[in-house]
Amino acid sequence: MKTQSSMLHVRMDTELKQRATAALAAMGLTASQAVRLLFHRIAVDQAFPLELKVPNAQTRSAMAEVDEMVKSRAARFASADEMFAELEEAGNQ
Repeated sequence: MKTQSSMLHVRMDTELKQRATAALAAMGLTASQAVRLLFHRIAVDQAFPLELKVPNAQTRSAMAEVDEMVKSRAARFASADEMFAELEEAGNQ
C-alpha cells in the first residue's frame, strides 16, 4: 500500500546548501533523504535530534546590544584597537 506524500520547500543560502549537499553525498545521502531522516527522528523521539539551548542572561544581553547597534547603526567601539584594548583589560581582571 502506497502512502500519500507531500512536498516541503525550504529556502536557504546557496553556499550553505552546496556545502551541506557535498557533505551528505560523502555520507551516501541526498538532501531529501537527510530531511526525511530528520523528520523521522523528530516524529519517533518527539524531540529535535540536536541539543538546543536557551541563551543565558549574558548571551541575551549581548544579543540585545547587537540589535540596538544595528538599529542605531552605531558600533560599540570606534576602532579595532579600542576593542582589543577593552578585551585586554577585561582579560587582566
